Amino acid sequence: MPLTGRIRHGARVLRDDLWTFGPDPLPALARLRRLPHALLCLAASVITLGAVAQLSGDARVPSAWAFPIGLAQGGAVVLALWRPLPGWWLSMAGTVVGAVAVHEGMGAAPGASFTWPWSPAGIIAHLLVLLLLALRVRTRVSVEALALTALVTWLLEAGWGGADYVPTGVAAVVLSAVVVLLGAALRGRREARAELVEQATLTAEERGRRTLLEERNRIARELHDVVAHHMSVISIQAQVAPHLVENPSEELVENLAGIRQNALEALTELRRVLGVLRSGNPEDPYGLGGSGTGRAPHAPQPTLDRLDALIENTRAAGLDVTAEVAGAARPYAPGVELSAYRIVQEALSNALRHAPGSRVRVEVAHSRGGLRLEVTNSRPPLPGPPSPGAGHGLLGMRERATMLGGTLTACGTPAGGFAVAAFLPRDGGPPALPPGRHPTGEETP
Repeated sequence: MPLTGRIRHGARVLRDDLWTFGPDPLPALARLRRLPHALLCLAASVITLGAVAQLSGDARVPSAWAFPIGLAQGGAVVLALWRPLPGWWLSMAGTVVGAVAVHEGMGAAPGASFTWPWSPAGIIAHLLVLLLLALRVRTRVSVEALALTALVTWLLEAGWGGADYVPTGVAAVVLSAVVVLLGAALRGRREARAELVEQATLTAEERGRRTLLEERNRIARELHDVVAHHMSVISIQAQVAPHLVENPSEELVENLAGIRQNALEALTELRRVLGVLRSGNPEDPYGLGGSGTGRAPHAPQPTLDRLDALIENTRAAGLDVTAEVAGAARPYAPGVELSAYRIVQEALSNALRHAPGSRVRVEVAHSRGGLRLEVTNSRPPLPGPPSPGAGHGLLGMRERATMLGGTLTACGTPAGGFAVAAFLPRDGGPPALPPGRHPTGEETP
């Protein structure tokens, strides 16, 4: 690119970066809220009064000029709270006009000198404006503002000059560089923290979504197992049915053979799907160990008969568990028994993770309408270690209950523990009813 093209490109970049007057308000801080805004407005008032006194006193600038210049320098700080770039331009304009006004009186009084081209009030105002600018704009824009500040200072002090003055250009530029560096560092730290919080939020959401998908996948596998059981029964019954009828007709035999063939084909497809779904991650039969503990891919799904083994495994892991069964055991739909086992399993796992050392009570109540489960743990002696998956197991339990037309509640107890209560209809009936009176006359949890 030729030199003129580079100059035009640089000028275009500067114009796009610095000639922007859109609002960019300084956000309220979490604890201090609007206190920094109030302090900066107070500082702007002090700067205005100080600038007017300095200009009209030592520099002998007429009041008609001193007051607007001081007001511009103090007002730049207030303006930078909402529009940092216009505030910076106003501060630069106030500095240049003030330097010109002071320059006119240089040498008028022999032996008198004044700080120039930056007055003390002007330096303080410009430093605050640069800090507010660096906190909210890109680092490149802050550096460009610093470079133009240094260029204007050099043109006034080295290019124009004057007699009988105390030079302040070097001090102003050095302090401005320090302030810009500080503001850019604070802005980078704030952005890094915001990005970290956003990443943590996304990670938690992704973890919850993955956990939920895994639980749904497991429910799907278990439902396939239940369906496969029924398809096997249908196939056997269709095979046996012709032998139960004396002299069955050809149509009956043919229809029953078709039913059996369709059942066998469906069973083959289900087993093929199960092989894909279950072979990748064989699970712990009791859910208390890690994955891949050696369970056979086609092992039978757990039922209520295996709750005793689950509780014994939990006790072996160090949890004090007591169990109580009310009512006579009744036949339930396979999905109800499986979901009941999984709900108790997940509740015990949660108590083991989040309430180590607590006492856990498992209650299983059989009734005509369905199965009631309750797992309650006491307050743990010590708080449990943080778990990144907290709360995701509750989603799976609730989905299991809802899928069968039941209900599930999970909440803390007044004593500081935690309780999970579920009701599952006997036959895995229609979608769950809202909490209240169950059609069987019992209250849902």
